Amino acid sequence: MLIKQPFDEFLKFHYERVSKSNMKVTLPVQPLFINSAGLVHGGIISTLADVAMGNIFEPGEDQLQSVVTADLKVTFLKGATGEYLIADAHLVKRGRTLSHTDCLIYNDQDQVVAKASGIFASI
Repeated sequence: MLIKQPFDEFLKFHYERVSKSNMKVTLPVQPLFINSAGLVHGGIISTLADVAMGNIFEPGEDQLQSVVTADLKVTFLKGATGEYLIADAHLVKRGRTLSHTDCLIYNDQDQVVAKASGIFASI
């Protein structure tokens, strides 16, 4: 189950739960996301990675999010262009209070444009 949020709908994310520890999120690239260099803005890519990694975790009993981002690192490897981007997020280690995740972001040519890691705190 995913938590529906207006921000996610605004960005038009498409979610695919691959397994309990793997989430893919596709982002259609919109003109609003393009910076003055003609590339997808780094903040959009960071948001995509954060959302993909955070949605690995199932919501709590109250159907609210069960984690918040404690640490996020994004490394940009190639200028992101194309019709869409895909974030492929994996759980590395689930802890009692802190969990570690990794994510690769691909363009529509299946090229890695960024990699990210996150630490999520249980709430």
